[in-house]
Amino acid sequence: MKRLVLLASVLLVSLSQPAFAGEKKQFVVVNEDVGVPVFPYDFKDRPYDVLGEVKAGVRKATAFSKSPSQEKIYRELWERAEKLGADAVINANYGDAHVSAFSWGKANAKGTAIKFKPVEAVPAAAPAAEPAAAPAEPAAEAQPATPGR
Repeated sequence: MKRLVLLASVLLVSLSQPAFAGEKKQFVVVNEDVGVPVFPYDFKDRPYDVLGEVKAGVRKATAFSKSPSQEKIYRELWERAEKLGADAVINANYGDAHVSAFSWGKANAKGTAIKFKPVEAVPAAAPAAEPAAAPAEPAAEAQPATPGR
């Protein structure tokens, strides 16, 4: 009976895992340091719409655990921004983990969720018009040859 329960639980766990878990998601932009599109700065080179502010709190497991890493905090911010349909999070910042009445340590983070505006197709420059041919010099009118002149 124990084997049957063990086999059933293993089967359930294996079926609950998504088939595409090994695939990497493609982002519009990505912060190479943390692997998600969360940045501590603003974008000046691309137009975007602001979707709203996102906040996240990342807790330590125990009093003896390390403070949450930047990567973990940024991933948490990205999860919340992704639910808003954001392409990226800008102006992300976070503080040190602090102890509270309900937590051994929690780092609060916030940022601005943005959606990039579509890149408008720049019309191709019209080919330069051929310069008009310079007017030809008037050809000397052919005059009948007069003898004796």
